[in-house]
Amino acid sequence: MKAIEYAAPASVAEAVSLLQQGGPTARVLAGGTDIIVMAREYRRDVSVMVDVKHIPELTEMSFSAETGLSVGAAVPCYRIYEDPQVQRLYPALVDSASLIGGIQVQSRASLGGNLCNASPAADSIPTLIALGAVAHISGPGGTRTLPVEQFCVAPGRNALEDGELLVRLQFPAPAPRSGARFLRFIPRNEMDIAVVNVCVAVQLNEARDHITSARVAIGAVAPTPLFVPEAGAALAGASTDPESWQPAVDAVRAAARPITDMRGSAAQRRHLAGVLTRRALEGAVARAKEA
Repeated sequence: MKAIEYAAPASVAEAVSLLQQGGPTARVLAGGTDIIVMAREYRRDVSVMVDVKHIPELTEMSFSAETGLSVGAAVPCYRIYEDPQVQRLYPALVDSASLIGGIQVQSRASLGGNLCNASPAADSIPTLIALGAVAHISGPGGTRTLPVEQFCVAPGRNALEDGELLVRLQFPAPAPRSGARFLRFIPRNEMDIAVVNVCVAVQLNEARDHITSARVAIGAVAPTPLFVPEAGAALAGASTDPESWQPAVDAVRAAARPITDMRGSAAQRRHLAGVLTRRALEGAVARAKEA
């Protein structure tokens, strides 16, 4: 492994400056569970590691009823799934954060790093999309926001421009009678890459017998995680009876563009996308009825 410079900025502005100076081979070190492995295996050219764990904005997590949940890009997974407020208000985040690697990985890995790595099979991204998360980005030109469904542009590539840095993820406050559920299928019980993963978020009417709105996202079935608005549209106004969900399931299968590889065939992935969507819907509706 070649020599790599290390920098630990104390502010967002300093981190942006270091990234700008370092150019394309300057890399952000948040948890390091992906980038260190990639650098060691020469799958990423790295000249300088910019450690952002000393920047307050990237390590803070807070909630307010008005603005919702803010999660810094370097907040480790264990802080998310162990937080009582997140457990109560955003259980789908717990579903995802508790599945990213093992316990040791979860003590370092972050939702921000998982998103920036832009894996088509990332276990957090469908949940971020379904919950309507927005990425807050800082760079040489100032700050900007981007819906998470627009963040991944290709396998391993994200929408960050030169010198830009993901600072935090913002989740809207949960609506009344809402719920979400994340599920994945893997070849073994633990620590494997998803064959398919799905997250569904729903809001119910006051009688809790119909879905008023929904967001559906799927992963590992296309070059990037997919937001499927057609499935959400099919669920709007549908009964909470699973028999009424088939159009949404069909929309998910139609949106999937899977490949065949060592983990499964394209046909299996398309089938599983529908199966997991239906099961995630059941879980999301159950949670919404209890909210």
